[in-house]
Amino acid sequence: MPKLSDFSADRLLGGTESLAQYEGKVVLVVNVASKCGFTPQYTGLEELWTTYGEKGFVILGFPCNQFGAQEAGSDLEIATFCSTTYSVTFPMFQKVEVNGAHAHPLYQWLKTAAPGLLGFNDVKWNFTKFLIGRDGQAVRRFGSDTEPRAIAADIERLL
Repeated sequence: MPKLSDFSADRLLGGTESLAQYEGKVVLVVNVASKCGFTPQYTGLEELWTTYGEKGFVILGFPCNQFGAQEAGSDLEIATFCSTTYSVTFPMFQKVEVNGAHAHPLYQWLKTAAPGLLGFNDVKWNFTKFLIGRDGQAVRRFGSDTEPRAIAADIERLL
């Protein structure tokens, strides 16, 4: 059975990173976008990261342009937006596809490991969140409308 540590991804400003380095941590994987109605969730995500990061929690942000072309910028533009507008310090990765034939392998796995409502696998919109336990297995999927603070109790249970 696959787990988080079986995957790698390209960091936003260069370099491929093995996700094995997050083994033993509680991880929240989020597909993000800069021009989305849910973009202000960056603030809540950063708060989770600063609150729980030292306890073994990490957020991995994956920009995606598949929903309303709301992440059309370059890697540098995305990085600049995230740092200057929302002071994002959690790890960010290069833009990926989360649905379709070219979906990133991580998302192919996540969608199957933590299906959405009524068993639908596709990610429905930006800021869908996947919570992964210390064992590297997907625990739960949260929809775009779930505010980051609403996930805090689930994170605390896993920590």
